[in-house]
Amino acid sequence: MELLDPKNDYVFKRLFADSPELLAALISAVRHGEPPVQVLQVLNPRILPEDITGKAIELDVLARDSRGRLFNVEVQVQRFPRWSARSTFYLARLLGSQIGSGQDYVDLRPVEGVHLLDFELFEDHPSALWHFEMRDRHDPSVRLGDELSLHVVELRKADRRRRGAGDDAEADAAHPELMAWIAFLEHWKEAKEMSELSYPPVQQALDKLQTLSQNEEDRYRAIARERALYNEMTLLRHAREEGREEGREEGREEGRELALTRLLTRRFGPLPEWVAPRVQQASATQLDTWLDRVLDAPTLEAIFADH
Repeated sequence: MELLDPKNDYVFKRLFADSPELLAALISAVRHGEPPVQVLQVLNPRILPEDITGKAIELDVLARDSRGRLFNVEVQVQRFPRWSARSTFYLARLLGSQIGSGQDYVDLRPVEGVHLLDFELFEDHPSALWHFEMRDRHDPSVRLGDELSLHVVELRKADRRRRGAGDDAEADAAHPELMAWIAFLEHWKEAKEMSELSYPPVQQALDKLQTLSQNEEDRYRAIARERALYNEMTLLRHAREEGREEGREEGREEGRELALTRLLTRRFGPLPEWVAPRVQQASATQLDTWLDRVLDAPTLEAIFADH
């Protein structure tokens, strides 16, 4: 039996959404050096049919811990355009969604992202583990607050460091639980390496992965999800290529307009009347920005929002 890839975001969500104890272990490993997290509730455990077909780019896991903090946990295998803007936008929206008009800001609870990337975000930097917060540029010891933060793990780079030698490997050895999770996510097919991982949560995740892999419905949905993501990326690439070709003949902006309109119709169906004037009046830079948002914007309105 061939094991499903735990980095497939459908499989990833199935592994962690209904296992708060495994999710807590993963979050705590990424937040090494801070008090362990106790996950009380996964807020979005369901996976709807439309989540698999490519209408959303990631199947994230949203959880609340015993202190009321919110954690957005996701794995990503492809680097989409404007990755940092998209990640910041979703975390900020999660923060803002906690209170309504007239409510006190004291009710806000911190929001932390835990993003596991199977690509290199910073290709020219050796570090693989990152924690971004709102700190003063001139004196990083001063933090504005704990409302927003983002933990990023570059899986491939971290795995190379884990297997290497020297100072970097020695530093990474201080994160044994996280290194065990990285080994699981990168080498789940290698029985020998998996048998050498003694960290209990990872062994539990491996057992659950084996069970999922034996379920025909889960296998079908994982394959469907992988195909949908591939199709979305292929569609965007082809639309851009068509836009460039049409742009040579009709002008660059007209080519972008055609590509954008085609993609919007593909994602959202027949477009409302207000879309055409916006597209026709936009600059080339604005059209490129909207094209970048097509794959991961949650709504049609979000693509055209000023943010």
